[in-house]
Amino acid sequence: MSASPQPIQNHLLAALASQELKRLTPHLEWVVLELGEVLYEPGDTLRHVYFPTDSIVSLLHVTESGASAEIAVVGNEGLVGIAVFMGGESTSSRAVVQSAGNAFRLPGQKLKEEFDRHGDLLLLMLRYTQALITQMSQTALCNRHHSIDQQLCRWLLLSLDRLQGNQLNMTQELIANMLGVRREGVTEAAGKLQRQSVIEYSRGHIKVLNRPQLELLSCECYSVVKTETDRLLHYTRRQDN
Repeated sequence: MSASPQPIQNHLLAALASQELKRLTPHLEWVVLELGEVLYEPGDTLRHVYFPTDSIVSLLHVTESGASAEIAVVGNEGLVGIAVFMGGESTSSRAVVQSAGNAFRLPGQKLKEEFDRHGDLLLLMLRYTQALITQMSQTALCNRHHSIDQQLCRWLLLSLDRLQGNQLNMTQELIANMLGVRREGVTEAAGKLQRQSVIEYSRGHIKVLNRPQLELLSCECYSVVKTETDRLLHYTRRQDN
C-alpha cells in the first residue's frame, strides 16, 4: 500500500479539473481490495463507485448454473460502478477483484451530484463508458471467434496495461473462469507461450518476458480496445490554479 495515497493515482480522477477533484476529495475513501473480493453481485443496488489505483476488477456475467465469463476489466484507467450515473442503479454483472491492490471508494450520491453539474466530469464519464462498451463488445466477439491462445494473449495484455511492471499473480483456474473456458485449455495455451519464452509461469505467478511477441500473438481485439480507449480518454493531469 502506498504510504501517501493520492487520487491522481487513478487516471480518471487525475484528469478532473481542480475544482471538481477538490469537491470529491473529502468523500474519497482509500480501501484495500482483496483477491477474489466481490464488490457487487447482479441486481445489487450500487451504493459506491470504485476508482482502482493498483488493483484490477473483473466484470463478469454469471449463468444460472454458476458458470461465468469476463466481459471487461477495470484498473487505474477507470472506475467500477457506471450504473450509478447511467441511471440504472443496478447491473446484471458481478464485479470481482482479479488482482489485489487498492482503490478510492466514493459514495454514489456524491458522484451523481458532480455528474449533475454538467461539467467536465460528465463528459469524462460518458467517454469512459463508451470505451468500456467497446471493450465489452470486442470481448464478446473475441470469445466467439478467436482461439483460447489468442484470448489469453488479449487478456494478459489488457491486465498488464492496468498494472505497473510485467508480472501478474493469477492461477490458471481463475483465468479459465474469467475467459469462460476449461482450465485444460488455459494450461495448454500458457504452456505454448512459455515454450516460446513469451511468458514465465509458476504457481500462479505470470511474468511476461516478451511483450512485443505477446502482442503479435494476440488477435486484433486487443489493439481495437486500446486504440479506442486512447482515442476517447486523453488523460491529462490537471494543475491547480
